[in-house]
Amino acid sequence: MNPNRSPSVTSSVIITAFLLFATFDFGVCRVEKGMIKSQKLGGVRDISEQGLNGVEIESLARFAVEEHNKKENSLLKFSRLIKAKEQVVAGKLYHLTLEAKDASGKINVYETKIWVKPWINFKQMQEFKVSNDPFV
Repeated sequence: MNPNRSPSVTSSVIITAFLLFATFDFGVCRVEKGMIKSQKLGGVRDISEQGLNGVEIESLARFAVEEHNKKENSLLKFSRLIKAKEQVVAGKLYHLTLEAKDASGKINVYETKIWVKPWINFKQMQEFKVSNDPFV
């Protein structure tokens, strides 16, 4: 330990560094259009048309349909993504509403949740169900 520095100063520096790291690493702050925007940790937010990377989000929707087909031995075919929301957790939890066609050709609306941790190449479907939302 440096004899010229008190333990409280060292502790303050360590705590400040940790808080800065946590703020940027866990998604509380993000950069959009050159500006830092804050987001409430754990809050669900709509993914706007400008912020929606269509290919990336659509691939998550297709992944959800594929995973559902594997688990339920079904033959759903992805049709289109209706809406998308994201929630910052340990990674991101995507709340997606999509349309898929069953084997008989009937199109239904489904809600799914996909948990993604890109730093460890982790992607998991948490939920897949028929939507009860009459306004979709």
